[in-house]
Amino acid sequence: MRSVVRVSERVEETPSTVTLRFPYGPPAEPGQFVMLWIPGDDELPMSLSFTDGASKGVTVKSMGDTSRRIQAIRPGDAVAIRGPYGRPFPTSPGRTLVVAGGSGSAVLAPAVERVRARGGSVVVALGATQRPELLFRERFERCGATVRVATDDGSEGFHGYVTEVAATILEEGSIDAVWTCGPERMMDKVVRSAAARRVPCFGSVERHMKCALGMCDACAFGPFHVCTDGPVFDGGRLASVPEFGRFHRDPSGRRASF
Repeated sequence: MRSVVRVSERVEETPSTVTLRFPYGPPAEPGQFVMLWIPGDDELPMSLSFTDGASKGVTVKSMGDTSRRIQAIRPGDAVAIRGPYGRPFPTSPGRTLVVAGGSGSAVLAPAVERVRARGGSVVVALGATQRPELLFRERFERCGATVRVATDDGSEGFHGYVTEVAATILEEGSIDAVWTCGPERMMDKVVRSAAARRVPCFGSVERHMKCALGMCDACAFGPFHVCTDGPVFDGGRLASVPEFGRFHRDPSGRRASF
């Protein structure tokens, strides 16, 4: 059942991403998502970028007409929320490597904060196309995570892909778990790197969703449904799905390459 709430805060995080905060009481775990609906428009799955307390939040990247209309919402505007849904990240304390590409930081930030609050240590390999698009860098640093940056154009940190930074950190050793979210080709490389070093890995997968209840089959992912079996999967399950990192389905259900 949907709850109608009014947006309490709007923050422009990067040139392409906006965070909306709103009062929403149901408890949520890092990695879970909600379905967000603007009356008269489409309903979209949104990973929670803020999960603790009575104020939740989503961070929206400009991808299409509906996401741009969501970004245009102002404080005081009403939206409808249902959820949270899905399987979260396992946030046991330890030494965790987080590999975030682009807007994937929105999914991972609450998990990093949770682990740091429990006494774990975190290294974040943070990637973006260019410096202005680095999402939540200061937020990661504020909670005590070590951040190593990569940009495609070399405008900040390592000049190249964040997967190369992640591989270097893994080579340095003493990592207990890897979490990743971002472009799926990037995630596929991270899963393979972790598996080669026998480090447990968990990744958050994005697919089109309609019901969020495992009934409509819109988010089919091999033998799984992203809405109920994910969105966070362990590396073994991700590696077992042939389409991972190679294909997805468009809104009509047709298979398309990344």
